[in-house]
Amino acid sequence: MEKEYNLGELGQHSKENDAWIAVNGEIWDMAGFGGIHPGGADVIYEYFGRDASEVYNEYHSPGLISKHLGPGKRIGRLQQTLQQNDTAPSISAIGSALAISKPPLTSMLNLYDFEEVAKSTFSDKSWAYISGASNDSWTMAANHDWYKRIMLRPRVLRDVSACRLETIIFGTKFGMPIFNAPASLVRMAHPEGELAIARGASALGSTMIIPMMSSYSTDEIVEEMPPDHPFLFQVYVHPDRKFTANLLQDVCSRLKPIAIIVTVDLPAFPKREANERLAIKKAMEAEKAAMGGKESAPPGSSTASKGQNQARSAGQNIASNLVWDDIEWIKKLTKLPVVLKGIQSAADAEKAYRLGCDGIYISNHGGRALDTSMPSILVLMEIQMTCPEILDKMEVFIDGGIRRGTDVLKAICLGAKGVCLGRPMFYAANYGSAGVEHALKLVADELQVAMQLVGINSLDEANPSFLNSLELQRYVSCGTNGRSALGAARSHL
Repeated sequence: MEKEYNLGELGQHSKENDAWIAVNGEIWDMAGFGGIHPGGADVIYEYFGRDASEVYNEYHSPGLISKHLGPGKRIGRLQQTLQQNDTAPSISAIGSALAISKPPLTSMLNLYDFEEVAKSTFSDKSWAYISGASNDSWTMAANHDWYKRIMLRPRVLRDVSACRLETIIFGTKFGMPIFNAPASLVRMAHPEGELAIARGASALGSTMIIPMMSSYSTDEIVEEMPPDHPFLFQVYVHPDRKFTANLLQDVCSRLKPIAIIVTVDLPAFPKREANERLAIKKAMEAEKAAMGGKESAPPGSSTASKGQNQARSAGQNIASNLVWDDIEWIKKLTKLPVVLKGIQSAADAEKAYRLGCDGIYISNHGGRALDTSMPSILVLMEIQMTCPEILDKMEVFIDGGIRRGTDVLKAICLGAKGVCLGRPMFYAANYGSAGVEHALKLVADELQVAMQLVGINSLDEANPSFLNSLELQRYVSCGTNGRSALGAARSHL
């Protein structure tokens, strides 16, 4: 019979080199894991010698810990008390409870409707994590607002009865050019987490960019899509390159993504005040409870600092010394197309092309990295105006602020191939896979109607001549060559 331990025995193993943590009734040896935990070491250290089930289940699937650690790290079982439950809450049970307070899915007419529901139904922690951004959130707001500065220029008297949304990326045909941005921990929006995105996107002929820091394991996510369905895999490079090498070799050899997306825009973890305020509040509440209801220490104390550190802990295991040579290493290691996520200038787009990258992903992390950096659509315009030739040489993805089918069309007219939704996917996942599918259908329908009204039947016909973007052009730095392809079809070299 498997050995059981009580809470007192669990608490005796609370040192870094002798660390046990209980999750859903199972005890695991966590010694050495903090250094490679994707969410940072601090939260692991905090629960040494304790039952971490409640906080674990907020972010992760029941089976993820076993996938990461392996059976050899399993110590035994935690003895149950009247206050404990040794099983994680089921997806169906939580989903049923969440559905009670939401309006029917059929009442969602656009992506903004999903956001309004999320605002009133997400927990404080989930809302802070998903809706928040860096510092003053200027870039997050600009991502959205600057699409409105571009006007469409319809052409009339064209037969648009055969309008189609298909696109080909890395030799694979997809039913639409709309994908998810690879954001972490979708379980914070709904118990189905990334499984909801995998099901909803693949059902419509799209696919998923599977994030490395998912709530579910990559295997679990892939299993939710049809057999051999194409997908892309996103990775942060770890300070210990061996960790990244092992991860990529495993994913590429067994699961076979069609491309690797390397996030390159987060060498330092920024100040995200919504997360930090909530973390400080929770830390001070915990200290007050521990002191028998007395007031906790004032802001600026060690308690507040602890809350801030927890909010930024995810950055501890993202390399701050990532350089261009690492990208060449990843290309050789995986032998797959490599896309750089976080491109924010034409200069870096050109450098990625010269290095032999197969794609770029224009992104500022949804305004969650450097605040007051350029909105994504302005970066795409800078590339179109200064080095348009690379847009036909690489696959180009973009995220940030996309809320309407017209936004998708504008990005594609400027040279994007794949348009990715970040926060809207979280808000849609609030309804599970049905919500994701419904949201994608809404945007796809808006895109098709916009294409017909502008006068095109296929995405290949989209080009800058269908846009009036003069209001944005004055903000573009043209570099030394001053070239511009706006007003003409994309360059074909």
